[in-house]
Amino acid sequence: LIMSPAMWKWTCLVSHLLLSTTVSPLGRQQPPQPKRPFITFTGEQAEGNFNHLVVDERTGQIYLGAVNRIYKLSSDLKVLVTHETGPDDDNPKCYPPRIVQTCNEPLTPTNNINKMLLIDYKENRLIACGSLYQGICKLLRLDDLFKLGEPFHKKEHYLSGVNESGSVFGVIVSYSNMDDKLFIATAVDGKPEYFPTISSRKLTKNSEADGMFAYVFHDEFVASMIKIPSDTFTIIPDFDIYYIYGFSSGNFVYFLTLQPEMISPPGSTTKEQVYTSKLVRLCKEDTAFNSYVEVPIGCEKNGVEYRLLQAAYLSKAGAILARSLGVGPEDDILFTVFSKGQKRKMKSLDESALCIFVLKNINDRIKDRLQSCYRGEGTLDLAWLKVKDIPCSSALLTIDDNFCGLDMNAPLGVSSMVRGLPIFTEDRDRMTSVIAYVYKNHSLAFVGTKSGKLKK
Repeated sequence: LIMSPAMWKWTCLVSHLLLSTTVSPLGRQQPPQPKRPFITFTGEQAEGNFNHLVVDERTGQIYLGAVNRIYKLSSDLKVLVTHETGPDDDNPKCYPPRIVQTCNEPLTPTNNINKMLLIDYKENRLIACGSLYQGICKLLRLDDLFKLGEPFHKKEHYLSGVNESGSVFGVIVSYSNMDDKLFIATAVDGKPEYFPTISSRKLTKNSEADGMFAYVFHDEFVASMIKIPSDTFTIIPDFDIYYIYGFSSGNFVYFLTLQPEMISPPGSTTKEQVYTSKLVRLCKEDTAFNSYVEVPIGCEKNGVEYRLLQAAYLSKAGAILARSLGVGPEDDILFTVFSKGQKRKMKSLDESALCIFVLKNINDRIKDRLQSCYRGEGTLDLAWLKVKDIPCSSALLTIDDNFCGLDMNAPLGVSSMVRGLPIFTEDRDRMTSVIAYVYKNHSLAFVGTKSGKLKK
């Protein structure tokens, strides 16, 4: 992870705040130093909950997505600009939204909850997506939050009607000689006919271009998207895929998800609903999404299963951790937080674990699964497709590390879980967030907890 001077300044500040005592060379503990006060920022409105935060790695300036507001703050949390995004008259049953055609449903003043906030460095703009009008996005100039564009005329401009602030995750794939792509993953809130759960969109240079947010590819039969079949909802009425984290690495884009599944407990004849954490992988250049593969992930320590994903962060191994894992210092490492069990998505247990995964090991497991499926072994094994019994088809071809699928054997699921390495557990104050980076060959992780504590 390469850190800019601004990010380094923040990291040093956090480190300083965490150190309340110092140790002398002789090992004697010195008296606690005076605590440096935290700098705070409070929003304008009582209902203005903060939903997302991004830091410009070049300037250290902060963009804060809230209810009905986007704030631009200086690195010491002074307000520089405020952009209003709501409330406005709306009704969640209006599709297409009434800004496109008249809606017969009663309209009421509705808050706009920020659901995604991304910095598009290449074009010096902020992508801010909200919950109003079935989920449309604004493109705002970074300097002054001036609205550059707000596409809403086509059905692909509506991302998802769900109001949860953690319901959308986006990853920008950047190119030097062509328009960038935006991979968007979202909960669909029971409307699979309207919204794909994952799609890749055009991120045009011109913020008002007609093709902004259009699917990278779309014809009568194939598109750059994955839709959840309506049949799935007959089995699990409240089915959805919740996206916790996303990133790109090498030739792939990855999303970490939490999704419900029906399983038969040992010795039982009835099925029960649990939640399974899964990593989803797609090739960056796969316009037909034939490369979609998902693999279950989890963690175990002393016989306790940690299966409910809470947070994740991609970092590098660093020399010291790399030696202990048998990988290179530049290898990608996933730091993940899981809570105990599999059943309570909304009320996770307080017992939680910080676990690490070597991304290369997950990719090796995916490659093994692709090779076996293309030998005709097993089934597609995707619970949410309701097609667990569709057999894999045999094809004579070589599957290397960068194989991007064919219009067969896709989408594909891996049945066996990849287990992470537990490095820290917390029994009472559930861990809820994590970031990590390498400093002087050491891997450092910062973990946030349910009660608002920060652990280094």
